[in-house]
Amino acid sequence: MNLLTVFHQGDSVLVTVFLLLIAMSIATWYLILMRGMNAWRVRQGNRQAEQAVWAAPDWKSAESAVADSDAPIAALARQGLAAVRHYHANAHKGLGDSCTLDVFLTRAIRKGLAQQTGRLESGLTLLASVGSTAPFVGLFGTVWGIYNALVHIGAQGQVSIGTVSGPIGEALVATAAGLAAAIPAVLAYNALTRSNRVIGQELDHFAHDLHAHLLTAPEAGHGVR
Repeated sequence: MNLLTVFHQGDSVLVTVFLLLIAMSIATWYLILMRGMNAWRVRQGNRQAEQAVWAAPDWKSAESAVADSDAPIAALARQGLAAVRHYHANAHKGLGDSCTLDVFLTRAIRKGLAQQTGRLESGLTLLASVGSTAPFVGLFGTVWGIYNALVHIGAQGQVSIGTVSGPIGEALVATAAGLAAAIPAVLAYNALTRSNRVIGQELDHFAHDLHAHLLTAPEAGHGVR
């Protein structure tokens, strides 16, 4: 079946349904490609940043090693070191009396974790929305197309295979289009969610180690140099 027939012969509602499904499909595949590549880059960047941090002889060298990295682990390391400096720089201005370095560092790292997790989850809401709504959009297009076909058949007063199969066939394509947009979105959502969960565990483990090292390292007691 030539889908262009739908745009030539379908009414504005049916055409709008197909355009909406096409837009959903394009957005889905764009997110699949972009978020998939981003997840791969994040995993690679985290691995390199973690190796660079723990291989450094001191925290100053570690910070320099990940200064230009946009990996989440590199960002956590920089935020942790910045938090230690900020704490000691303001220790005699009331901040040091309000909480301990342990509490202040925990808050800073927890905030950094939340920020990096939010970046990883970007686009997942759209995938979930497409996966849950596209089948119903397609079903609405099918119902509307069948309704118009029956009205047209009733107006003609004649019923034959030729007059029924064409309009109803075009209407049923809307359901298939809805499923074609929804299935990749659902599969991509599940895959990216699992990938983000794995990355989140890696970040959580690194954050725990970072917190422990910054509290126990001799350098940390003097403001990390």
